Amino acid sequence: MKDEGAEVDVFYTKKLAVKPCEGEYACWFKTPGACFQRDDMDPLLSLISRAEVLVFATPVYVDGMTGPLKNFMDRLIPIGHPEIEIRDGHCRHPQREKLEGGVLALVANCGFWELDNFDPLVVHMKAVAKNLEREYAGALLRPHGGALRPMLEGGMAVGDVFDAAREAGRGIVRDGRIPEREMKIVSRELLPREAFIDVANTRMKRALDKLGRR
Repeated sequence: MKDEGAEVDVFYTKKLAVKPCEGEYACWFKTPGACFQRDDMDPLLSLISRAEVLVFATPVYVDGMTGPLKNFMDRLIPIGHPEIEIRDGHCRHPQREKLEGGVLALVANCGFWELDNFDPLVVHMKAVAKNLEREYAGALLRPHGGALRPMLEGGMAVGDVFDAAREAGRGIVRDGRIPEREMKIVSRELLPREAFIDVANTRMKRALDKLGRR
C-alpha cells in the first residue's frame, strides 16, 4: 500500500489498552461520539472515521476473529448515531462522519486446510463493512497457513503468494478493491490435504513427545 503512495498506520489490537464496551450507550446520549472510558480508543476513533481504507487482519479463532480485535470493533459504536435508518433494505445506524468511497478489507490466516473455514469470519466482516457504510473490498485468506513458513524456508515455490499479497495492497489503494486474481493466488493450495494432515500431526506428536506428553 505504501508502494502505491498510501499513508499507512498499523495498530496491533493485542498491544492496545482498550477496555470492553460496557453497553450503556453514554457515547450516544451523554457524550455523543465519545466513550466515557479513557483509553487507547480515544485517538483511534477519529482515525477510523477518516481512513479511506480499513484493513482488519486476524487469524481465525474458533470460527471468528481474535478477542482483542472483536473488543476493538465493539468500541466503534461511538462513531455511529443512535438513530436507525433503512440502508440497502436493512436497518442501520448512520455514521457521524460519512466517508465517500471508503472501503474495508480482510486479511486472515487459518490453521485448517479448507478455505470454507473462513466463511463465518468473512460474513462478519461484510456486515461490519455495511455498518460502517463502506464497500467490502475483498479478503486475502490463507488456509493451512502453518505450512507456508516451513515451505518458504525450505526453498519451495511459494513466492507467488507473497507477490500476490503485495499486488493486492497496491490494488486496493489504486482501485478500491483487491483484485480477484490476487485473492485466488493467496488462497491457493500449498499441498494436498492428506499430506498437510500428516505433516501437521507429525509436528504435533514431536512437540508432545518433547514435553513428555501424549
